[in-house]
Amino acid sequence: MTEKIDQLKNITRDLLDAIGEDINREGLVRTPHRVAKSWEYFSQGYRANVDDIINEAVFHEECSEMVVVRDIEFFSMCEHHMIPFFGKAHVGYLPNGKVIGLSKIPRIIDMFSRRLQLQERLTSQIAETLQEVLDPVGVAVVMEGRHLCMQMRGVEKQNSYASTSAMLGQFRKSAETRAEFLSIIGK
Repeated sequence: MTEKIDQLKNITRDLLDAIGEDINREGLVRTPHRVAKSWEYFSQGYRANVDDIINEAVFHEECSEMVVVRDIEFFSMCEHHMIPFFGKAHVGYLPNGKVIGLSKIPRIIDMFSRRLQLQERLTSQIAETLQEVLDPVGVAVVMEGRHLCMQMRGVEKQNSYASTSAMLGQFRKSAETRAEFLSIIGK
């Protein structure tokens, strides 16, 4: 990883120089190192895998009622501008003989959000992963994000949110099931 850190530091120095900054100015001398370490963290999802995250925390359980984890904070980086977007994710599933450790759901969200992303793709990746791991009756994911690329540049709409959803299985088929989930998450 040291080679990658050095590469990120050089890229940051070049960027600072290109925008007209003095890379030797006191406040910027260590900025390339800090930025490189930040990007190492922001991109850790590329080096993660689902099996390590789940770590055998899928359990056989005859629970058949909806399981919901809501208001899970997330942040990611927009792949179009490499500017942050952040918000809350709400995840529900209908078990089919298996449940997952509740802390694994935010960890799965983190794995996919710590990559350059689109909120639409991120939402689907979370739902599809839970569908694959648990084979539940259905999975629902709703994400609400504030995109700094919309707030800081372009249309400059500071109070806008993007909402995305992925509904699989029973959540897609049944308006009643979908409505119950949306009611639980307050939507």
